[in-house]
Amino acid sequence: MTDTPDPTAAEPTSTEPGPTSPAPAATTADTGSSAWQQLPSRAVLLCTIDVSVSLAVVFAIAGVILGMLTIGSWVGIASGLSGALLGAGIGTWIGLRRYRNTLWRLDAHGFAVRRGVAWQRETLVPLTRVQHLDLKHGPLQRLRGLATLVVHTAGTRHNAVSIDHLDAQDAERLRERLGRQLDHDEDA
Repeated sequence: MTDTPDPTAAEPTSTEPGPTSPAPAATTADTGSSAWQQLPSRAVLLCTIDVSVSLAVVFAIAGVILGMLTIGSWVGIASGLSGALLGAGIGTWIGLRRYRNTLWRLDAHGFAVRRGVAWQRETLVPLTRVQHLDLKHGPLQRLRGLATLVVHTAGTRHNAVSIDHLDAQDAERLRERLGRQLDHDEDA
C-alpha cells in the first residue's frame, strides 16, 4: 500500500529559508517600506507639464502646417491653436497616467522602479550593484519639494536608473540608505 498525501492536512512549516521560500523582508525602520510607493501628489503637475507642453508644440506646428497648406494663413493659425489645445489635453492625460503608474520601493533585494501604462517595465538595482548616487533638484522641483534620484550601477547597458519627482525627503533617505550600503561594501 502506498502513502498518498492527505489534501486536508496542513503543510509542514519551517523557519529555515529554503530555495522556494521568499527572501526575508527588510525592516521598516531600516528602509522605510518594502511596499510599492507612489510619487507624492505634488508631483502630478510636473508629470503632466513635460508631456503636455511637448505635445502642444508638436500638434500646434502640425496644425499650422496643415491649415496653411490646405486653406490659408488664418485657418493655419486657428488650426495651430486647436492643435495646441488638443496636444495639451492628450499630454495631460498621458502625464496623469504616467504619474499613477510610476512606483518605487527599497527592500532587502535592492531599489526597484516600476513604470509604464501599456508596456510596464520594472527595473531592480541590487544593492551590491550601486556605484554612486546623484540627487538633482530642478527649479520647479525645488518649489514643490521634489527631487530626482539617479542610481548609477555597474555595467554598460542601462547603467543608471533615475526616478523623477520623488519627495525630496524620501530621495534623501533613499540616497542615505543606498549610500550606507555602498560604504559598507567598500569597507568589506
